[in-house]
Amino acid sequence: MSHLPIAPPPPSSGRYGPPGPQPVLRSPIGLSKAVMALLGLVIVADLFALWQGNRSYQLLGRLLDDLGSVTAQEIDRADSLYGASGIVQFVATVATAAVFVVWFHRTRVNAEVFAPDYHTKKRAWAIWGWFVPVANLWFPRRVAIDIWNASADARSRSRALLNGWWALWLVNLIFGRLAGQRYSRARTAGEIKGALAGLMASDVFNIAAAVLAILFVHRLTRMQHEKALRGPAL
Repeated sequence: MSHLPIAPPPPSSGRYGPPGPQPVLRSPIGLSKAVMALLGLVIVADLFALWQGNRSYQLLGRLLDDLGSVTAQEIDRADSLYGASGIVQFVATVATAAVFVVWFHRTRVNAEVFAPDYHTKKRAWAIWGWFVPVANLWFPRRVAIDIWNASADARSRSRALLNGWWALWLVNLIFGRLAGQRYSRARTAGEIKGALAGLMASDVFNIAAAVLAILFVHRLTRMQHEKALRGPAL
């Protein structure tokens, strides 16, 4: 594993009153590899859910067209497999989120070493910003922008990748929640079929968001590594 050189902590800007623990530059490369691998696992879990969701969707279509063409055993098996795919998605998502937040905090600390005056949010928001209701819709993006700006050089100022990832993450968060609520309220075969279509669309959004998240993690980690190797600007 490559290691970033350890830089001396910058002087406190005093923006937030008494200074907290001084930032220390540490390599985010190992964590980034773990995050990207877990994001890949999320994509696999979503593809599995899409496959099972499509099978259930087709089964419900047959049920609506001809009641005698579907057996109770087929319905039970489809329900069990789709439920299992949801459990796999949940476990993969929780594991990925935990490691991602650790990586995100690491890059935030590094960014404070690079440019202590760039940051509009305290360091703790790199963690708690994901969990505070309503604030989690924009605080993490604000922290990510500060990290990006502090880590970038003049050639990599564009935030198109960051903005694309965040937009898809928000769309999936909102759309997925609505689709899940619709599915939990569905009672008839027709309602369940329509709700399944929404859940499968949410899976597609989540796959797209995960792909952009992988690119974002890779790009930001590389920017920090290269900036650390260049050393302090003279």
